Amino acid sequence: MKRKLENEGYFEFSEKIGKLKMRSKDGKRRGTDCANRETMFRIIQSIPSPNAEPFKLWFAKLAEERIQEVIDPSLAIERARQTYLKKGYTEEWINARIKGIPVRTELIEEWKKRGVTESKEFAMLTDEISKGTFEITTSKHKSIKHISEQQNLRDNMSPMELALTTLAEVTTTELHRVNDSQGLAELKVDAGEGGEIASITRKNIEQKLGKSVVTEKNALDFKEQFKEVEYK
Repeated sequence: MKRKLENEGYFEFSEKIGKLKMRSKDGKRRGTDCANRETMFRIIQSIPSPNAEPFKLWFAKLAEERIQEVIDPSLAIERARQTYLKKGYTEEWINARIKGIPVRTELIEEWKKRGVTESKEFAMLTDEISKGTFEITTSKHKSIKHISEQQNLRDNMSPMELALTTLAEVTTTELHRVNDSQGLAELKVDAGEGGEIASITRKNIEQKLGKSVVTEKNALDFKEQFKEVEYK
């Protein structure tokens, strides 16, 4: 298989494969070839077997869907909506989540145009917005919701938390444009201010509700709520 992949031009194959000790059928831990998801998909494409054909057809279908979404971005939003419906989220939650997707995408593109290139820099700017909006970091927010660092925070936010995040991010985008901010330092200032503007709304809401907007509820709670409504 290695020779076949290299003959096809995939010369990075060896670099993509690593060894991890995994438990075998006899109960012993043995060194096993492992790869990430992207590399596994590439390997499947080169398997000369009818058994691999369903996977290849699936890859082709996904590729066509992504191309159509580039042509018409609204298709990507509708696909996300259908995915969340299947997972059991409420329509209220889905509407709040979907509204934030293009806003976040536009903000990310603005950051890229203004000098941000590394994932850690995107994370730093996101943290600035979170600290301004909720007075906590994204890590602390995940901790409050009892989810791991690997889980998507927005998929575990309440509609109110999502709405405030969207407000903070659209405000931050506008501040970047008005200030023509460049580089991480200037963008961080805007991100903090964008969050602080959203925090004014948050504090007003909390004063009226008599409770914190930040909630321990996560995706499991939202899905359970959906089921209760369905069975009534």
